[in-house]
Amino acid sequence: MRALLISLLLAVVVGACSTVPGTGRSQLLLLSSGQEMKLGAQAYTEMLVHERVITSGNDAAMVQRIGERIAQSAIELLPESDAKRFRWEFKLIDDPQMINAWALPGGKTAVYTGLLPITGDEDSLAIVMGHEVAHAIARHGNERMSHGMVLQLGMLGADMGMRDMDPDDRAMIMAGLGVGANIGVMLPFSRSHESEADEIGLMLAANAGYHPEASIGLWQRMGAASSGSPPEWLSTHPSSETRIRRLQALMPEANKLYRRALNRR
Repeated sequence: MRALLISLLLAVVVGACSTVPGTGRSQLLLLSSGQEMKLGAQAYTEMLVHERVITSGNDAAMVQRIGERIAQSAIELLPESDAKRFRWEFKLIDDPQMINAWALPGGKTAVYTGLLPITGDEDSLAIVMGHEVAHAIARHGNERMSHGMVLQLGMLGADMGMRDMDPDDRAMIMAGLGVGANIGVMLPFSRSHESEADEIGLMLAANAGYHPEASIGLWQRMGAASSGSPPEWLSTHPSSETRIRRLQALMPEANKLYRRALNRR
């Protein structure tokens, strides 16, 4: 049985490899693109049922305008991605306490009004929306789910391999493996997704004609708004300082895209 589990795990990993558009990183995806977008559409409908969506006014128009430009940028800059197949939607949700935005598989995107005082301007909001759209284009949700499934399969194999041990010792070892997998594997994996979305999102925003330099001030403000967060190694997100350093390193490439976008316009 143990050998069967290992063989199954290897078959799954080898047969489900893909490549992230824009970075070329190899990734494990167990769901098809169609399945992923269907789940995204279902989740989008369920999430909006409990929210008040703002459909008129300057802020709603700004979110729509930025979203359309980011979507077009994704289609142009990442033709190998599923961006042209996405059924894009961009909503502004009325929740002044929520400093957040998200994008689901298939391009269903939302911004909370609580984020707008932090972004402060259209360029900064474009950086955030580019980041969220990048998660969808890079298929990070699918990848997290896939790795979770493989990890569960590995934990099952470990548990079966210790079936002859004392139950208390076995439970203690399994608990330790769970904590180790979370801190040593899943959290760093999540932080790597955030960094990748920062990179792709910065390029999408710059290619759409939004100033990439706005990202530095944005993450300085975001860092101030999230004071008291756990240390980076216990978080799903990199620290604001880490993000700023990486964004500064990407700025020459992003500025080239920005200048090219301005010339086109």
